[in-house]
Amino acid sequence: MRNKLLIGFAVLGIGLGIWSAYILGIQPKPQPPAFKPASNPYEKGIYANGIVETAQASGENINVYPEVSGTVVKILVTEGQHVKAGTSLLMLEDSVQRSTTASTKAQIDVAKATYKSLQDQFSKQKASWLLDSRSVSKDILDTAENAVKGAKANLELAQKQYQASNALLTKYVIKALSDGTVLSINTAVGSYISSQGVYDTYTGVFKPVIVMGNMQGDLAVRCYIDEILIHRIPDPSVIQARMSLHGTDVNVPLKFVRIQPNVSPKIELSSQRTERVDVRVLPVIFSFEKREGVLIYPGQLVDVYIGEKKSTPKK
Repeated sequence: MRNKLLIGFAVLGIGLGIWSAYILGIQPKPQPPAFKPASNPYEKGIYANGIVETAQASGENINVYPEVSGTVVKILVTEGQHVKAGTSLLMLEDSVQRSTTASTKAQIDVAKATYKSLQDQFSKQKASWLLDSRSVSKDILDTAENAVKGAKANLELAQKQYQASNALLTKYVIKALSDGTVLSINTAVGSYISSQGVYDTYTGVFKPVIVMGNMQGDLAVRCYIDEILIHRIPDPSVIQARMSLHGTDVNVPLKFVRIQPNVSPKIELSSQRTERVDVRVLPVIFSFEKREGVLIYPGQLVDVYIGEKKSTPKK
């Protein structure tokens, strides 16, 4: 009986082993990819990392910093709002500077009164001296004339001080210097900002108070071409490119805009910090039309392939 049980367990173990081997040997069917990976559409295309940004005639996005330090008391715009040049963006607490400006303005009135009083005294003394030179000594007349000149200089100084104080007061209202779209506001009412910008609690670095761009027209893509590939960049007259959005099947044709003729150290686009490698890159700028139904925002990272237009054979 015992031998039969042992033989039965042995046969059962062999069966389980064969069944397990069969189950484990079945290859699971791979799932289809979530999106088609970016591929080189050109015969001799070169690859580059890119970042989407708003189109600018020169430079990058507009980083707004205050010229004076203070506490934010009012934010006058919202993110995504398009503003004209001269539009007020935010206001800082200006009670101290406003009081200083009012004080310098009052000093103008005092200087004017002093100047007029001394000028009247000098006019009377000079008129008396012209009638009879013995009535007023030349020394007193010269002293009165010099006092008038000093009072005039003090009046001009007070006016200059008021102009400077009033000009500084206007800096407590930050205005847009050009037309653009408010991309991000990195401060809030009650926050303290300075010429360094605003301190970011999460990153521990200073950021611009407001970032502006131009979302009214086309968007741009800034590509960084590795220095070892610079010699393969096609001539601007025949250059063409396409970009792919990370994690999507979206493929967008690009229009060449310009090359920034300055090779600079490579940066890490995800954090915009200089990488610790001895690699330099050449910035190349492209633009593209926004597609309906495709959400693309400044700051997105993209894959870009750059190639050359095929020449059409002459008939």
